[in-house]
Amino acid sequence: MHPDQRGSRAVPPTFVNANRLWVDSRLRYEIGYRVEGAVLRRLGAHGTRAVEIGTGRRGLGARVAVERLGATEVTAFDLHPASVGRARIRCADLADRVTFRVGDATALPVDDASVDLVVDFHALHHVVDWRAAVAEAARVLRPGGQLALTEMTRRFVDAPALRAVSWHPPDRFSTDELLAELAASGLRVPEGRLRRAAGDRWIQAVATRA
Repeated sequence: MHPDQRGSRAVPPTFVNANRLWVDSRLRYEIGYRVEGAVLRRLGAHGTRAVEIGTGRRGLGARVAVERLGATEVTAFDLHPASVGRARIRCADLADRVTFRVGDATALPVDDASVDLVVDFHALHHVVDWRAAVAEAARVLRPGGQLALTEMTRRFVDAPALRAVSWHPPDRFSTDELLAELAASGLRVPEGRLRRAAGDRWIQAVATRA
């Protein structure tokens, strides 16, 4: 059991943390690329210079940014050096269009207002201070730039069955809480650019920087 879960009443306990088995699986990658990436494109996500937060071991968001959303220059960040190394290998065919780096979504080594697009494929709900990560995405986006995200909400993340086998930090977000935090950081989700699915457990959205 993760130490943060012992005795916690806020969320159900985690007994076996099998996160990586799913996050880095081929099935998860295919769903992300073929389904979620296509949804984000339909919602209007696009941009030339992009940042990915949370590469995993397959660089899913970086590949979607290049092959579906029009990016020609992507810098992809993950906290874990092993994930960065594997993602770099998996995305070698993208050549110099993608650069993989170790980095924290709450403190990106990226200039203010310097990118067109930030891509989040289920990274945000793993970040302990997810609000800081939202603010950081807003900081690096130019005016008119977009945060394209696909996420699981608290309704799914805190389900006892999932919590039992998949550790996440406490204090995860509902859709409305995430939308409120986006707005507080100057990111607006225009009409028609939010998709709620599976009883508001699974969402895709494209938010624009004011």
